[in-house]
Amino acid sequence: MYLVSTGERYALGTRNGFTFEGAWVWRWKDSIDRRFMRKFNELPEMAQTEGAVASPLADNTAIKEISAVVMRCGGCGAKVGATVLARALGAIDPAPRADVIVGLQAPDDAALVDVGGERLSIQTVDYFRAIVDDPHLFGKIAANHALGDIYAMGGEPQSALAIATIPYGIEAKIEADLTAMMAGANAVLRDADCALVGGHTSEGAELSLGFAVNGLVSRTKALRKGGLQPGDALVLTKPIGTGTLLAADMRGKAKARWVMAAIAHMIHSNRQAAWILHAHGAHAATDVTGFGLLGHLIEMVRVSDVGVTLAPDRIPILEGARETIEMGIFSSLQPQNVRLRRAIRDLETAGKHPIYPLLFDPQTAGGLLAAVPFGDANHCVTALRATGYAEAAVIGFVSERSPMIEPVILDPTGTRIPETLAGSHPTARGERSPQESMDAKESVY
Repeated sequence: MYLVSTGERYALGTRNGFTFEGAWVWRWKDSIDRRFMRKFNELPEMAQTEGAVASPLADNTAIKEISAVVMRCGGCGAKVGATVLARALGAIDPAPRADVIVGLQAPDDAALVDVGGERLSIQTVDYFRAIVDDPHLFGKIAANHALGDIYAMGGEPQSALAIATIPYGIEAKIEADLTAMMAGANAVLRDADCALVGGHTSEGAELSLGFAVNGLVSRTKALRKGGLQPGDALVLTKPIGTGTLLAADMRGKAKARWVMAAIAHMIHSNRQAAWILHAHGAHAATDVTGFGLLGHLIEMVRVSDVGVTLAPDRIPILEGARETIEMGIFSSLQPQNVRLRRAIRDLETAGKHPIYPLLFDPQTAGGLLAAVPFGDANHCVTALRATGYAEAAVIGFVSERSPMIEPVILDPTGTRIPETLAGSHPTARGERSPQESMDAKESVY
């Protein structure tokens, strides 16, 4: 039997020499098609094999924790947690060098090295497992992610070395995957005027790619995490939610449009955003990646010795991310990021907010988080949106020193700004306070 749709909810059919047509044939065909497609949308849960991770090198506690995660995430969801990383590197004593301005002693988005010229050298490295099946697309994401640290520090990418792992296979397949992956990566690097100068390859169990990137930045214009100043507005250039969406995609629980929108954000360069933030007087910046929005903000708060008030309702969220966290789907790095919740002052209130879990969601090729003078915030966000960062927004403010981040849960009108915040902004230039701007309905919010 054949059923063929002719459009306009009308179809033709034929079987055993008989033909028929009409709207009822279309409804019949539509019912058959939908029943078939449900098999791809309503997938069964994957069976978990007991003891699959058992190893003479793992104790019972480790086996229990690892077994709790059905599938380990790729991208920045595969990073080691912030607390583990801090403990592991805490005892490391690097060789002292006067020309290393920023290194392990004062970690930032990247290292700063004095090479004797008018500009400083920026050095950074990123590497992770594939998060998409398309090697060309994965190459673009990996390269764009690696450039984020350079842009966060206000620099210009100069050169890149690739570190690639290709799955075992026949020679033709290895060559095809490597060619496609590096072509995608090089397209992004060329667009950033960053020269791919070499690298290293190896065979392994999973497709992985990373880059050691060098950049240049003026001695007087390098942005650090520690530049937050009371009175600054916090600007976020991209929405968050890639961690939970990619985890949901691994489980067959994410809609295609959600995943494609997330990928579009991951390959959207931070280059122009960095220029705009600089043009509007940014005092500090970082790129939001594996430790999540809250984790990277905590790093800025601690080194700046200030307090921060966040407005969760103003944080841009990727389409579908709310739905996936409601399903209880999180990145495998999420539990380690959640340990940073102790930095939240009113944890009971913050924990009830619908997007609370997304504050800890690890991002891959995420946006920039920057501190911009309050008086320039409106213009900055307007410029970002006009340049393609359509969901850029001010998500909070910097205040005087506070031992913790202070979450703000907005009232139904979305206009509440705490009194402690309203009085924290300088008015020497005749600027309105945040509360005055909100009352006048002239704010970007």
